[in-house]
Amino acid sequence: MIFKIEDVTVYFPYDNIYPEQYEYMIELKRALDAKGHCLLEMPTGTGKTIALLSLITSYRLSRPDSPIKLVYCTRTVHEMEKTLAELKVLHDYQVRHLGTQAKILAIGLSSRKNLCVNTKVLAAENRDSVDAACRKRTASWVRALSTENPNIELCDYFENYEKAAENALLPPGVYTLEDLRAFGKNCGWCPYFLARHMVQFANVIVYSYQYLLDPKVAGIISKELQKESVVVFDEAHNIDNVCIEALSVSVRRVTLEGANRNLNKIRQEIDRFKATDAGRLRAEYNRLVEGLALRGDLSGSDQWLANPALPHDILKEAVPGNIRRAEHFVHVLRRLLQYLGVRLDTENVEKESPVSFVSSLNSQAGIEQKTLKFCYDRLQSLMLTLEITDTDEFLPIQTVCDFATLVGTYARGFSIIIEPYDERMPHIPDPILQLSCHDASLAIKPVFDRFQSVVITSGTLSPIDLYPRLLSFTPVVSRSFKMSMTRDCICPMVLTRGRYVYKTNPDHLPYCLVLYGFTLWVVFFFSDQLPVSTKFDMRSDPGVVRNYGKLLVEMVSIVPDGVVCFFVSYSYMDGIIATWNETGILKEIMQQKLVFIETQDVVETTLALDNYRRACDCGRGAVFFSVARGKVAEGIDFDRHYGRLVVMYGVPFQYTLSKILLARLEYLRDTFQIKEGDFLTFDALRQAAQCVGRVIRSKADYGMMIFADKRYSRHDKRSKLPGWILSHLRDAHLNLSTDMAIHIAREFLRKMAQPYDKAGTMGRKTLLTQEDLEKMAETGVQDMAY
Repeated sequence: MIFKIEDVTVYFPYDNIYPEQYEYMIELKRALDAKGHCLLEMPTGTGKTIALLSLITSYRLSRPDSPIKLVYCTRTVHEMEKTLAELKVLHDYQVRHLGTQAKILAIGLSSRKNLCVNTKVLAAENRDSVDAACRKRTASWVRALSTENPNIELCDYFENYEKAAENALLPPGVYTLEDLRAFGKNCGWCPYFLARHMVQFANVIVYSYQYLLDPKVAGIISKELQKESVVVFDEAHNIDNVCIEALSVSVRRVTLEGANRNLNKIRQEIDRFKATDAGRLRAEYNRLVEGLALRGDLSGSDQWLANPALPHDILKEAVPGNIRRAEHFVHVLRRLLQYLGVRLDTENVEKESPVSFVSSLNSQAGIEQKTLKFCYDRLQSLMLTLEITDTDEFLPIQTVCDFATLVGTYARGFSIIIEPYDERMPHIPDPILQLSCHDASLAIKPVFDRFQSVVITSGTLSPIDLYPRLLSFTPVVSRSFKMSMTRDCICPMVLTRGRYVYKTNPDHLPYCLVLYGFTLWVVFFFSDQLPVSTKFDMRSDPGVVRNYGKLLVEMVSIVPDGVVCFFVSYSYMDGIIATWNETGILKEIMQQKLVFIETQDVVETTLALDNYRRACDCGRGAVFFSVARGKVAEGIDFDRHYGRLVVMYGVPFQYTLSKILLARLEYLRDTFQIKEGDFLTFDALRQAAQCVGRVIRSKADYGMMIFADKRYSRHDKRSKLPGWILSHLRDAHLNLSTDMAIHIAREFLRKMAQPYDKAGTMGRKTLLTQEDLEKMAETGVQDMAY
């Protein structure tokens, strides 16, 4: 369908549109017109992605003199592929109506591991090994040596790409990762380097958050994107955590041991070059006197990760004299490693600011702040000079230099926390030194400053007013949308206690009554209505664990197909499943459905998920035990029969004894005036909403959500849930016992089994036609009943 929103003709590739999609487009256009940033929360399953893509590409078509580049950031490769698939449908529709003027170039960009087509390189174990294997075949010095030594193995795909030079271009179209690999194979070109080269020409780029938020990656991938770009962060409910992780570094004993081995190898290489090619080291020294402006002159195959500090924080000046010579720099790093080793040898938890840490380092090891600031770039320069290709082996020393540069650059927003052991396993020595970032705005500020519009969107941004404070920006539009439905296909419930149990077996009675010759057995009504919660003082209570188990036993007997359960942590899930196994509850569950469990091993969890889906497909039914904040909670959809019920056991608060969390809470309180309790509740409820949101992925779908914790009945807790969940949470469902929840579930499933009016012709309109939109343009959105 084709319709207008003010001066923009929108091309939408479907015959109908949801009212909330139309409203979403209006608010998005407001933000683009104002050239500002926006926060938009839209329920899952309402076509958020296609609404974004349709409006922004149509906006670009309406302004041909000022072409806008769309940079679409996703969390996972799977989401990237789904976005590009949607864009391909939209692009075909636009070309069909507008011809060649609608043609664009859209690419997905990912790591070498996901784009490489060289089977020998792909044989490496992990992403870092694939990167190193690629570098061994594509580095400029390796290729130069191959002219003299034909036994040196190169990559034919990269060589063909280099020979094509300016002719190595992608024709217009939408390319998924699979399309790029297929194109590369057919042309004999390297898809990874081709995609990186085409970033500057593409109209739409889809890639991971890290390509914009992590300075090390953004410095080599996204540095040339123009200011007119529109940046979209999809599924951005955890964007503050992504920003913090990008600027945080952890150092353990194994890191220091590996770094020492790296320095030994570097020292050997320095000695070798002194004996065979001292001129290279002298040339590097002269270049360092002038400054580190070398990255722009490197070929793409030689580029290393950029400086971990943000671009505006890096001083464009000469490298300090005490680390210009290679051997001097190695000596400085040895002193740094020795100092870090001493700091790790502690029996007490220590916390200090970067200023205090640098001062102590200077007094005890003689290393100044300016020297620390240049460690990362100096190491990069040295590794290029020494022609080191095994970058995966040098990760420990890179981590130490990453730490040094960050601690030498930032005085605020960070803490150095040293812990001799994990709080949850105090008997196992495992010292760790963590440079922890507390200010999410540090990583995202360059994105806000550089691009004219940044869109932060997700299905669970509530409470939406906290994000501008956490990220330090002022949105021009901040809006949360509800889901229009022809039927109440979502049934959220708050379970606060167990159920009544009726005991009538005479064997359990201590006495009976004899009246007029008749024996009357006394019937006792036992109440098992203990409050249920995962609060620390209640979570191990046998009554709570039993009631949680009985709830699931009852539910699996009446709910068809798939049931998904989320627990607050791996340790709690393991403990409660072990108890259920001992008491026979797990056996009762397995009599109804098969049970699968998420583990911290990715391969095991993937296998469990595949078998879970198979069990649901064949009609056997299954239960999947998972963890809030785990992989399954963030990126796996349980749509249709894969998820008819999701149970959120408890409120998924972060581990409140974590020293890093306590330091961040202190920083948020002192800097942004965000109270500790407010942030913890906000964080826990967005995780809970993300978990239960897995169960419904479209309006034709239906499912139940049970929040199994008495704390959800409190207004201050449940009010933090997204509006599209709260709008279906009735007052009568706020304080349920198990038997009441069973009754409601039976009624809901019976209702969902009936035919329903998909188009909404019976009063509530959820599918709008082109004629409806024309009326809305005349009368306003508010006049439409839905």
